[in-house]
Amino acid sequence: MDALELLVGRESAMKLASPGPDQDALDKMFQSALRAPDHGRLRPWRFVVVPEEKRERFGEVMADCLRRQQPDAPADMVQREREKAMRAPVIVVAAAAIQRGHKIAEVEQLVSAAAAAENIMLAARALGYGAMWKTGAPAYDATVKQALGLDPDNDIVGFLYVGTQVGGGSPAARPQVRDLVSVWQG
Repeated sequence: MDALELLVGRESAMKLASPGPDQDALDKMFQSALRAPDHGRLRPWRFVVVPEEKRERFGEVMADCLRRQQPDAPADMVQREREKAMRAPVIVVAAAAIQRGHKIAEVEQLVSAAAAAENIMLAARALGYGAMWKTGAPAYDATVKQALGLDPDNDIVGFLYVGTQVGGGSPAARPQVRDLVSVWQG
């Protein structure tokens, strides 16, 4: 696939199904992630793979998070939260292991992790998979981070759902370049 076509055609999948990426495909996605810009060579990226056979358990982690945050949440709301883990056959949790107080600004470390996550999204498409990037309350929950084996200080930048795309991508309107780009007149 042409690199420019890959970038310009990137979209979030609306629905994903099996098969998901195998280990070789995941390795290629992670190799691309490790090429993200990284000021200071801090390598602030951390990734946790939730494989297909562990999604139900991860769904329980997400449901528990909702129950802790909203003890009165109705059962159907808890069930919807649980089912989010079933959106795709593979979930990659992308996190930033930020070195607080380092001479490299925290925001630079965070955006490096986000760039690594985007590289995974692009590599997934290049390998023929669809992907969607989600966050939500579980991304900011210390207990969820702990369940994933992350440090409570790590920042989850996204839950990357990866699988075979079913149907089209997100119908969200694409912005126009002219609306977002200006030329500095000095």
